[in-house]
Amino acid sequence: MASVDICICTFRRPFLAETLHSLAALAIGDVAIRVIIADNDASPSAQDLVETMARDFRWPITYLHAPAANICIARNACLDAASADYVAFIDDDETVSPQWLGELLDTARLTRADAVLGPVRAVYDTRTPAWMVEGDFHSTLPVRVNGAIRTGYTCNVLIRRAAPFAALRFDLALGQSGGEDTDYFHRLTALGGTIAEAPGALVYEPVPAERAAMTWLIRRRLRMGQTHGMLLRGARLPAAAIAMAKASYCVAMAGATAFSPIGRRKNLLRAVLHMGVVGGIMGVRQAVHYGDGAARQAPHSP
Repeated sequence: MASVDICICTFRRPFLAETLHSLAALAIGDVAIRVIIADNDASPSAQDLVETMARDFRWPITYLHAPAANICIARNACLDAASADYVAFIDDDETVSPQWLGELLDTARLTRADAVLGPVRAVYDTRTPAWMVEGDFHSTLPVRVNGAIRTGYTCNVLIRRAAPFAALRFDLALGQSGGEDTDYFHRLTALGGTIAEAPGALVYEPVPAERAAMTWLIRRRLRMGQTHGMLLRGARLPAAAIAMAKASYCVAMAGATAFSPIGRRKNLLRAVLHMGVVGGIMGVRQAVHYGDGAARQAPHSP
């Protein structure tokens, strides 16, 4: 029998109850499951909710208080507490499909990959601009480079707990800026680990009003680019020159597609991403996007 520890890091988000309800509806067979919840708030603000739901939950729930306001502290607390064959991560603002975990496990067994990523589908409400819904700017999918997935994310992933990858931990220095998951999976593949994709392992993420804006998308792409650039610092000048050329091309394409509400925005966001790469290579400090620091910088928070 396979065993899985499903890990959720939370920070002042009541939607966690919906996440847990969706886990309770999983269609899964002979698998030993435990849910680990790491509360990253300074005070144990999620404890009452978790303990109430744990009383009659389908599987055991382990609550961890892992303060404060640094997502990597919570992620590492989950990894330290894990004891199963696999660790799965989802976010506290998501719900899973009934087949989610089964699809991840089937792909892990078939491919023998060290990590398996599933898609995160954005759920837009009726007030979202039509161009954003049609262009689907918020969904998250694995990225392939020359046919291989070289890095990943923690909003929908299954990780095999095996040496040497079981010793990996998230970098605390990235715990408020973001990009810690990109860095983690980059190190996993650098150690020889492989990442596969399970297209049927669907997770859903509602898009709140504050994220349904071009300004939020720009900030996110900039941060993503900075993280990627940080990982390229070994070849600074050539990588920066390539990123600048890509940014210039994308700006030109944004002009060429100015007639298209979707096309011009996608090209502009690609340009921002590549400019972020340049900033990351040059060591530009990333903004605070998580925790109390983000709250203090509300105009710039995600």
